[in-house]
Amino acid sequence: MASSRLRKLGEYLRPHWPKVALGIVALLIVNIIGVYIPLLIRDSIDQLQGALQFNVIFRYVVLIFVYASIMWVMRMFSRIIMFGVGRQVEFDLKQRIFQHLLRLDSTYFATNSIGDLMNRATSDVDNIRRLLGFAILSLVNTLFAYTLTLPVMLGLNIKLTLFSLAVYPLMLITVQLFSEKLREQQRDVQESLSDLSQLIQEDISGIALIKIYAQELNEKLGFQAQNHSVLESNLTLARTRNLLFPIIEGLVYFSLLVLLWLGTGAIEQGAISIGDFVALLIYVERLVFPTALLGFTITAYQRGEVSIDRIETILAADPQIQTESTAIVLPPELVDGKLTVQNLTFTYPDQTKPALDDISFVINSGETVAIVGPIGSGKSTLANTIPRLLNVDAGTIFLDGCDITKVRLTDLREAIAYVPQDSFLFSTQIRENIRYGQPFAEQSDIEGAAQQSQIHPEILNFPRQYDTLVGERGITLSGGQRQRTSLARALLLSSPVLILDDALASVDNQTATEILDILANNVQNQTILFISHQLSAAATADRIFVMDHGRIVQMGSHDELIHQPGLYQDLWQQQELTEAIL
Repeated sequence: MASSRLRKLGEYLRPHWPKVALGIVALLIVNIIGVYIPLLIRDSIDQLQGALQFNVIFRYVVLIFVYASIMWVMRMFSRIIMFGVGRQVEFDLKQRIFQHLLRLDSTYFATNSIGDLMNRATSDVDNIRRLLGFAILSLVNTLFAYTLTLPVMLGLNIKLTLFSLAVYPLMLITVQLFSEKLREQQRDVQESLSDLSQLIQEDISGIALIKIYAQELNEKLGFQAQNHSVLESNLTLARTRNLLFPIIEGLVYFSLLVLLWLGTGAIEQGAISIGDFVALLIYVERLVFPTALLGFTITAYQRGEVSIDRIETILAADPQIQTESTAIVLPPELVDGKLTVQNLTFTYPDQTKPALDDISFVINSGETVAIVGPIGSGKSTLANTIPRLLNVDAGTIFLDGCDITKVRLTDLREAIAYVPQDSFLFSTQIRENIRYGQPFAEQSDIEGAAQQSQIHPEILNFPRQYDTLVGERGITLSGGQRQRTSLARALLLSSPVLILDDALASVDNQTATEILDILANNVQNQTILFISHQLSAAATADRIFVMDHGRIVQMGSHDELIHQPGLYQDLWQQQELTEAIL
């Protein structure tokens, strides 16, 4: 598992290896100079033991100043390079995640919370950015510091070097003992943050409902409990880190005490010069910083490991609905709009009862068909299968005789304009929402689509008309206005097939009937399939399909079905009775 994470880190860094190599070379130069400067100090001390010579001192001071300046410049250069690579990887990962999410099916988002996905795309990516910036910089610096410094220390005095560094294996054992606990605690922190993000996202989206039911206090308490869970997770992680790091630092500084204790005796015995002893002190001190940083580096790595797993879980999810390599090219302008369904059966995952059960029908080009039936009869499921928002078996749905599973997804969905039940609007102008599918549509075309959907007069009554901002998810518009704006968006596409999934539910019967009359008499000769609970609107269709328990139980025109005993007649009578009572 650890090796797979390292491979992933290598994949993230692969496009940026030239910069990484440049940063590593700069660090190598820094460490070479860092090893050479104590030797200069040693030589200056040894030469000055006899007589104090100003020229000698000045020469060493200038040399040390020049080398220290070069080291400072190269260190800053390496930090800029390495941290820049981390930021670039952060940018690349966010692009990959967003593009991958756009490819995934809607069922993926039904089983994965939006708040968790947002947290992975932000907080987890940020952890990887720290890992690839700070952590790699620290690890490479530590590696160079030890590999370059230890040989020089051993050359000065083997005994003092080994005794001063004898406690370092204990430090590595300590780190190993804490590593698994740090990883688990970091995972708890990330998961609790995801839960908190999900709660915030849901509450902001449902703020109107919270206020209607006066549940501000309950939501406040719920947020407090979740926020407290985040606090506890972070405090647990902090306690572990605050225990680990002082242990590491204490072990490091213990080595200095050992060196001072043994070094003074070695000087008295003449086993080492004062200059060599000072150089050893500087070298041990030089190893303190990268060794102490090792704890922070480990924490960054633990966070990065958890975040890699969480991000790769998203990237590893394959869309069930994809364009095959041998897919048929079907330009929308060549589509007539004939729909054929043969023995279509569909069962949702984790369900045993089919939502659609052996459905077959043919809708001719330019025909308007209404689908009616009780709630849960499979109407919306049927509507979602035609543009392949749900994965259907091959050989069950055909568009102009072409199996939709063999047609390029872009071509299929360009040929079908679909208005779902939930009329989603973006937080921008009404104009931009209507021309979402045709970003460069002219104002006259936008207004024409709005007139067909019967929303144009109301838009003109707004102070800013088509420049009106609709707010979050269209909150400033009524339900009927949102649905008609969504309908205008679909009509602007002039697609051969138009599917309305109860898209006029919030519109009054008279307006809905007028809209359907306009659509039925349009010159575009669209194939229209609309789902509705408004039977008076459905009565204007060329044919009506009546669904119940996932099957089509009746077909025919309104005049035919109204005189046939069956579900449609019952629904019509119920509607008439309701209207009479009201």
